[in-house]
Amino acid sequence: MTELLYMKNIEGNYIREFDATVMKSRDDYVVLDRSAFYPEGGGQPSDTGIIEWQGRKTDVVKVTKKGIIKHIISGEKPAEGEEVHGVINWDMRYAHMKMHTAQHIISGVVYDMYRARTVGNQIHAEYSRVDFHPVNFSADDLRKIEERCNDIIRKRAPVRIYEESRSSLEQRVNEERCNLDLLPRSITTLRIVEIEGFDVCPCAGTHVRNTGEIPPITILKKEGKGKERERIVYKLG
Repeated sequence: MTELLYMKNIEGNYIREFDATVMKSRDDYVVLDRSAFYPEGGGQPSDTGIIEWQGRKTDVVKVTKKGIIKHIISGEKPAEGEEVHGVINWDMRYAHMKMHTAQHIISGVVYDMYRARTVGNQIHAEYSRVDFHPVNFSADDLRKIEERCNDIIRKRAPVRIYEESRSSLEQRVNEERCNLDLLPRSITTLRIVEIEGFDVCPCAGTHVRNTGEIPPITILKKEGKGKERERIVYKLG
């Protein structure tokens, strides 16, 4: 029902404001015909921001995706059929974009070096985490991972977003490396995030145009999360 403006290509990830029509208006949320707000999911928090209409303004405090895209509102709501203007909290969105692309880099590096798969992640604006299995990192491992990740950042590799059939992608990627084998077989068309020369991965999140936009990755610590399962906590800059 809602056209997600950030989904089609990398430039859509940089849309900060947009116009839309209210399709549904309920007690605490509205549904729009189009939106640039990212709904919570895939380890990435939702965007926040404001919706404006006819000189009025209300806060979007959360966006969810459970069947429909709900923009959770704090305050007055626009009526159904109302033409509105959405404005994203850009500082938070851009922080999440950098963190999410950094997570793809870390996940790829760890798989290449240790054959450990990403089994969980959570993006935050100030720090983020990725869980891996099976692996037991040493302090020297963490240093090597950090160095390799920052080498990729310094290369200013372009990032692209596009759609590709699952059958086509299966012919050219390591399914374990990008967790393709964990996606339901019913999903036949995938949204791909590609870091040129390094990583190709199905993902619905938001990302930067170029790895050069990401500050240096600093690994803050590791945490044990079970047998051969370890968490890396990192920040940028």
